Amino acid sequence: MELFFHRAPEGYEYLIDSFNKTTKRIWIINNRFDFVYMEGAGQPKSVWGFYKPKTKKFYRPVNHKKIGEEVDIKDTTPYSAMKLNLNPLMSALYGNP
Repeated sequence: MELFFHRAPEGYEYLIDSFNKTTKRIWIINNRFDFVYMEGAGQPKSVWGFYKPKTKKFYRPVNHKKIGEEVDIKDTTPYSAMKLNLNPLMSALYGNP
């Protein structure tokens, strides 16, 4: 994807599929650990976020079936499009992402 500038963290990979005709869903897949409680085959995965190619905008996930608010790609992390909600003390300790 031309606008996605995150690299997958070590032990993870991204998968992109069509959510609907105007939106792509970006999954992050954990290849690092085996989860014995997981039903079915394959590695555990979660939704990183959503992308609309026509408008070139990213959206946070509410869940794997629902698109949330628009986010600036600079405010996201390689693990999720969810913005960190840091209080002032946490921002001072961990820095603004």
